[in-house]
Amino acid sequence: MTQENQGKPGKPGSTIAGILAQWRAARPDLDCRPMAVIGQLWRTSQVAMRAVETNLKQYDLDMAGFDVLLTLRRQGGEPGQGKALTPGELARDMMMSPPAMTNRIDRLVKRGLVERYADPEDRRALRVTLTREGRALADRAVETHLKVEQSLLSDLDQQEREQLTSLLARLG
Repeated sequence: MTQENQGKPGKPGSTIAGILAQWRAARPDLDCRPMAVIGQLWRTSQVAMRAVETNLKQYDLDMAGFDVLLTLRRQGGEPGQGKALTPGELARDMMMSPPAMTNRIDRLVKRGLVERYADPEDRRALRVTLTREGRALADRAVETHLKVEQSLLSDLDQQEREQLTSLLARLG
């Protein structure tokens, strides 16, 4: 995707290149090139988020629920398959507040995708695990999620993907 085709057709100055040209004319004393980088990151992020959210709709999931399911799946939060996680551990891993995590877990419990139970070693604490249905949904959703991401990156070869990952990590 080139900078030229990112704005809406017929709308002058809607591309990143057009915006920079306008700034050069309005404020020639400023180096606005950082706007091109950040603008491209912003637009690319929006395209990626729309694609991911569209994929998740088929599972009646939002990003919040998807994150919980995948965190439990990859960390072994399943009955008989590994350790169950506390809501606090999930919140820390996902960098969010415990009350927000409780809300996410409540919605997934209502759908039968996760379950809570009292920690056998500390009855005041709760543990969260995937149900069989939750595990199956997580497995299906992650497969299509990866296909969406692969499609988004299809114009880049592996070396370019690694370089982009490295560059973005330096910014983050």
